[in-house]
Amino acid sequence: MASTCPNCGKKLKWYNVKAECSECGVSIPNFNWEGRLEEDAEIIEKKFRSFYRTMNMLAYSIWGTILRRVRIILSFLPAIGFLLPWGYLKSDAESVGLDLVGLFIKGKSLIDIIGDFFSNSSLYFTNMAYEGNSGILTYSMLSILFMLLSLVFIVVAFFLILFTTKHPKTKAMVVFDALSIACAIVSAITFAFAVKSTATQSAVNFGSFSLYNVSGSVLWGFFVALALLIGAFVANLLVAKAPAKSNETLEEERLARKAEKEEKERLEDIKKEKAREEAEKKAAEEQERVVAEAKAKLEAKKNKKTKKD
Repeated sequence: MASTCPNCGKKLKWYNVKAECSECGVSIPNFNWEGRLEEDAEIIEKKFRSFYRTMNMLAYSIWGTILRRVRIILSFLPAIGFLLPWGYLKSDAESVGLDLVGLFIKGKSLIDIIGDFFSNSSLYFTNMAYEGNSGILTYSMLSILFMLLSLVFIVVAFFLILFTTKHPKTKAMVVFDALSIACAIVSAITFAFAVKSTATQSAVNFGSFSLYNVSGSVLWGFFVALALLIGAFVANLLVAKAPAKSNETLEEERLARKAEKEEKERLEDIKKEKAREEAEKKAAEEQERVVAEAKAKLEAKKNKKTKKD
């Protein structure tokens, strides 16, 4: 219940449970309902305009131009690069690789290593300390860390395309793309150090895995992933430098498309109405012709009968 009567302004107490005001007798729930309905309609229309403006900006940000359509594709493709093998440590016992799920190399995959690390983290740190924090295990884990950071940064850059629709000229995606590229390069470099360490370490306890007579290399998957990351970086940089339409321009274009659609529908309705009228006219003419023929036949029969009489 309102705190005051909307008609006379009388203050209402908690025990005023009737719908009518005790002072002026007006029905409070129904008072000025037409005005309130118009206000609600204006509020709804305003919210719809805001919704259409947001969706318009989102559509423009994602596929509003050819360059932006290319950008959204190139920003998604780097995810494929992280499914590829970045590096491989082969040994006479276990073998481990920077291959996410082990699709391309034999041995322990990246998921196996991460799961083992969280299950035996103290063992990993003990083994890294044993090799002076500068051996195969240390450099391999650093490589995995920077690989994951690269993945996080490129995912953030991708979703920023959706979250920064109101700022089409922002360079935030470019920054995160650059960070992703830098982390990927550092990942490859640290893994190269791990491979180099195999010359002085013939055996290593890789967490709960044991490696003997270790050899390894940075694999082709890293270079493919790096190329995809650079492609996303270039695409976002070109979009950031390209001219962008303002909210007002996009709204004007939306209203113009709406007006064009409404005009097309209006012309289509007129066309249908004319077709309906023409069909009715033809039906009426056909009916008149049928009636005229029937009358003519009746008249002919009548004349024939008259002649016989």
